[in-house]
Amino acid sequence: MSLKNFYVTTPIYYANSAPHIGSAYTTIVADIIAKYKRFCGYDVYFLTGTDEHGQKILESAKAANKDPQIFCDELAGKFQQLWKEMEISNDDFIRTTQKRHEQVVQKVVQTLLDKGDIYKGKYEGLYCVHDETFWTQEDAIKKEAKHFCPECNRELTWFSEENYFFKLSKYQDDLLKLYEDKPAFVEPDFRRNEMLQIIKGGLRDLSISRTSFDWGIPMPNDPDHVIYVWVDALINYISAVGFGTDQDQLYNQFWPADLHLIGKEINRFHSIIWPALLMALEIPLPEKVFAHGWLTVNGEKISKSTGNAIDPRLLMDAYGKDAIKYYLLRDINFGKDGDFSEDNLIGRINADLANDLGNLVHRTTAMIKQNFNGVVPEPSQEAEGYDLQLKNLFELAVTKYLDNMDHYKFTQALESVWSFIGFANKYIDLTEPWKLAKEEESRKRLASVLYNLSEALRNIALFIKPIMEDTSKEIFRRLGIADRWTDCDYTQLKWGLLVPGSTVIKEAPIFPRIDIEKTSKVIIMNTDAQQTASSAENEKNEGTLIIGFDEFKKVDLRVAEIVAAEPVPKANKLVKLQLNVGEPEPRQIVAGISQFYSTEELVGKKIIVVANLKPAKLMGIKSTGMLLAAKDGENLRLLTVDGDIQPGSKVS
Repeated sequence: MSLKNFYVTTPIYYANSAPHIGSAYTTIVADIIAKYKRFCGYDVYFLTGTDEHGQKILESAKAANKDPQIFCDELAGKFQQLWKEMEISNDDFIRTTQKRHEQVVQKVVQTLLDKGDIYKGKYEGLYCVHDETFWTQEDAIKKEAKHFCPECNRELTWFSEENYFFKLSKYQDDLLKLYEDKPAFVEPDFRRNEMLQIIKGGLRDLSISRTSFDWGIPMPNDPDHVIYVWVDALINYISAVGFGTDQDQLYNQFWPADLHLIGKEINRFHSIIWPALLMALEIPLPEKVFAHGWLTVNGEKISKSTGNAIDPRLLMDAYGKDAIKYYLLRDINFGKDGDFSEDNLIGRINADLANDLGNLVHRTTAMIKQNFNGVVPEPSQEAEGYDLQLKNLFELAVTKYLDNMDHYKFTQALESVWSFIGFANKYIDLTEPWKLAKEEESRKRLASVLYNLSEALRNIALFIKPIMEDTSKEIFRRLGIADRWTDCDYTQLKWGLLVPGSTVIKEAPIFPRIDIEKTSKVIIMNTDAQQTASSAENEKNEGTLIIGFDEFKKVDLRVAEIVAAEPVPKANKLVKLQLNVGEPEPRQIVAGISQFYSTEELVGKKIIVVANLKPAKLMGIKSTGMLLAAKDGENLRLLTVDGDIQPGSKVS
């Protein structure tokens, strides 16, 4: 058994609808953390599951005309199947309708009843059925004499019934001390500050039972009451490892949990109510609650109505599991709100995976195949300047990678790896192996260069092993060392461990480029679909869309002279143009015309541009306008002016 244990959990997902990319996001991150910790030698326990009780579940089951247990069985099965297909490495899947969980919940509640921390009273107040959350009138949003949930903006219902209450107020000072003594208990720090302000504002005792429905775990010795779904749900973190049972080996080994991963909307339950319950039970608190931001898709909140509640399997079928995982961790700064953009995903695949990593693998194996019959050569004993630079940058990348991964800064960890990949590609240009191959006396130097590139790839494969398993395995396979992949861990992130003599495999690039213009999008927003349908209907009914002169006058067309042109790095179609539009400073436009014009022949042309188009970013470069061109099949020509005319002249 390992000397180091690590227990990581996701929230248990509410079983009232099928999983989507938003729920998959937290699970993917938790899975990568679990794999990283295993990579670093930890004995890991990784828990996920489904939350299956409460009024919202009961109403959803009724709407589907199903028994609530059957309804939950079906949805829990969908989550389990999705995690299996995504190769999520969870050790357990807890369901709150399982007897093992229900028994622990009742035992916990009975313990708190016996201690006097739960008492019977009457609750009157506002309740959000959607979020299963109680709200005070002060906290609720007021609109035209109605009250709305501050989380989901749905109308709140007035709720009045006899309840059991947990003495949350009793633990206010203890919670304040926890936040003062252990500031890293809740992360990111701005989420911690939000919770701290709630605690300082004063805590009220928490209603923990309901009598208006029966879909829940009964209160001990009072079956007319069912236990509040959030108290029930939070206890899953200890019920899954056998707390309070004679099967408590996992609890003794792994509790307290090292990391609860949650979305920010349930931070209050995990960062205030959960530690208070554990204090009442007199058991250790988890090390950290990490409340990440919300994930939007194509700039919109995830919902069925917008069409972006996408099954992540569709994205993975289209782009590959590794590409999706890489994009989520590289583009979305973990902890903050982030947007999943399919266009940005394709941009990352083309730039980072195809151009940077894919080309490095392909060029290295091709040169070894061509110059050393496919066998990784023995390096010479003396390292030269660029070799030392490559090694030093690798060692810097190791330090940054491990530190950032340890602190859940995944974007920064991957940036350090891709910085090293970028220099490895540059190393090829600096050492010019194609020139070395022409001279026999340079053969030893060529061997060292190609060995160094192979060793760089071996270490890159280890960097990405917890994140992009299939790609990591594939790099090892192409280096001819596939049999060594399984046992590799962080201790082998060292320079010089690759044994020469393995036979490389040269095949097609591991990440082919995606032609964004020829690729059918997976995510079709309903607004896009409606606009497309509307446009098609207009064309069908009218042949050509007719606009009035006043509408046409809104378009500011001007003559522009191209004063400079250069290709956009890592984009095979885009050109960055500097234009004289009669303004004090040149204007920049990015256009996809490099396959039709060289940069040299563009300079000096006087073209027509839309000068008042809203600025946009292409490959991260700001474009302020749009040039006009005509396209006939595969041919494209710019619209130019006849004769000499001043740049900036208006077109009318």
